[in-house]
Amino acid sequence: MKSVCVIGSGPSGIAAIKNLRDVGLAVTCYDRQSDVGGNWRFSEDTGHSSVFETTHIISSKYHSAYADYPMPKDFPDYPSQSQLRAYFEGYAKHFNLYPQIQFETLVQSCKPLEGGRWRVSTEKNGVLEHKDFDALVVCNGHHWKPRLPEYAGEFSGQFLHSHAFKRAEPFRGQRVLVIGGGNSACDIAVETSRVSTYTDVSWRRGYWVVPKFVLGQPADVLSRGVTWIPRQLRFWLYERLMILLNGRNRDIGLPEPDHSIGQTHILLNSELVYFVRHGKIKVRPEIARLEGQTVHFTDGTSRDYDTIIAATGYWIDHPFLDKSLVDFSKGAVPLYLKMIPAKIPNLYFLGLFQPLGCIWPGAELQAKLVAKHLTGQWNPPDDLEILIKAELQNPDVPQINTPRHTITVDDVAFRARLKAQLQ
Repeated sequence: MKSVCVIGSGPSGIAAIKNLRDVGLAVTCYDRQSDVGGNWRFSEDTGHSSVFETTHIISSKYHSAYADYPMPKDFPDYPSQSQLRAYFEGYAKHFNLYPQIQFETLVQSCKPLEGGRWRVSTEKNGVLEHKDFDALVVCNGHHWKPRLPEYAGEFSGQFLHSHAFKRAEPFRGQRVLVIGGGNSACDIAVETSRVSTYTDVSWRRGYWVVPKFVLGQPADVLSRGVTWIPRQLRFWLYERLMILLNGRNRDIGLPEPDHSIGQTHILLNSELVYFVRHGKIKVRPEIARLEGQTVHFTDGTSRDYDTIIAATGYWIDHPFLDKSLVDFSKGAVPLYLKMIPAKIPNLYFLGLFQPLGCIWPGAELQAKLVAKHLTGQWNPPDDLEILIKAELQNPDVPQINTPRHTITVDDVAFRARLKAQLQ
């Protein structure tokens, strides 16, 4: 019986445990937290990169469930963080995954051995342990190591990353600036604007804002129904529909996008436009420099703030792997099907992609493929380096060249490619 080490028991990790064990593999999972769920375990601890208290998923429940574990029928279209936490715990209990997981255990290092095996060193309560495995499956996520921006000058107020944002109440009566144009940035801007003296959000560029419900349906339900339309035409139609629903950005207090709707991550938010048009949020341009509590913007304007919250993304990092072996912190991420490196045997990465949709159903398919590989039922092609290069040169959706867009896939197309390999 082959032994497999799984790192992390978040949504991708528990899918890995379940599917690897289903084919008779001996699985041991290590997780530094106290239960399953990863980022979806809300915690007051700023050291844990959890979602914040009022977070709801941005893909609907209809396209966000594991194939073999449907979401409860009484869940709303967009479940809350507490409901998703219960969903992941229910998955782990239903499939009896807890015996395979060692919680509150830190993975310190993973070193390749001769013959393709791995030596995994862990620490729990001050006790070090070393154990060898036939394969290593990495599911530690890519939303945990904050990426902070740098600006000229110094800010004398509170400057924090969205990683540390848990709820809006601590910012009551404050003057708040949120940096970033992603979903987290806009959610935080909306939440803080309910209690702050004023909230501004700084965008480097304009973005397409998509409401969560379009023509009475969750946005992803509607978009899945028109995938038969060629992509370029489909995205053009999406843009016309957004103008019809929201108006043009320049007419509603937002900067105009300088890119098509698919070239950045979808900004799915039904409240941002409402709060902007009610004067609760003002969108500012990029920061030019900081001076005490004053922020100077590139358009020559300035304003004073008590707190700056940088929702500026995360570094991709695997601190337990030697940098000479794996380092995806800069540039492209060279993995076949976003999971298999070309020259490192028995190493797999699950969930290391950012779909225009939900991550864990795709990670579940990746886990099934790893299970087939480790049991000899599937083998990747021999020319992995060529295939990886082709993947990087021909992305599902061509996006602007920024660090947050290095691992984007189209959810429908990516799942289709994985399913084709599983047949």
